[in-house]
Amino acid sequence: MAGHSQFKNIMHRKGKQDAMRSKLFAKLAREITVAAKSGTPDPDMNPRLRLAIQEARAENMPKDNIERAIKKAQGGDLATYEAVRYEGYAPGGVAVIVEALTDNRNRTGGVVRSVFTKYNGNLGATGSVGHMFNHIGEITYKPDAGSAESVLEAAIDAGADDVQSDDNGHLITTAFESLGTVAAALEKKLGEPQSVKAIWKPNLSTSVDEDNAQSIMKLLAALEDDDDVQNVFANFEISDEVMKKLTAA
Repeated sequence: MAGHSQFKNIMHRKGKQDAMRSKLFAKLAREITVAAKSGTPDPDMNPRLRLAIQEARAENMPKDNIERAIKKAQGGDLATYEAVRYEGYAPGGVAVIVEALTDNRNRTGGVVRSVFTKYNGNLGATGSVGHMFNHIGEITYKPDAGSAESVLEAAIDAGADDVQSDDNGHLITTAFESLGTVAAALEKKLGEPQSVKAIWKPNLSTSVDEDNAQSIMKLLAALEDDDDVQNVFANFEISDEVMKKLTAA
């Protein structure tokens, strides 16, 4: 299992679900507000907003929350947020990408740097690890969305790049630039997806031992906990044996 997915699974098992969901909704709302402010509040005319809403709906964010986030963009006192990407290394040579939305680049950069330092990582320059990842879109559906053949046909018609189907469901991948369009086309045929996400997928991975895995988990959790940080991705792999120890700890 890829490190990013492993990290999410462990955090969901260990974390307080209500607090985690509240923080997730706050981050999704910020992205919706920023997207609405950057263009029109009409998702049909604003691809970034359409994608943000799709992600929020896939995470079961209430409709009222989504509407409030869009309306907030029309307020004159809204802070100006910018998207910033940080790249660096966690212990064991693991590559990390951090995506943030911030109204104070110096504040956010300082926090991110301090987290890397605290957990024996190193913050590098933008582009220092990006070549180890591919920026793509992932759309997932539960098994009952359809047969492997019907989902594949729908994905091809929608313009997706690849589909993987198994007993756990359907994973559809597409170019980052066309994620919103593909997700909208799939929704018309298959219904609402389980998730819609733009991710940085590693094109090479680094295996880590238990000690480094512990440090990496702490680093990623500290980054995720910051209000300005939207997403964190890493390219580590954990063996099943180490995974069992981490989840049992």
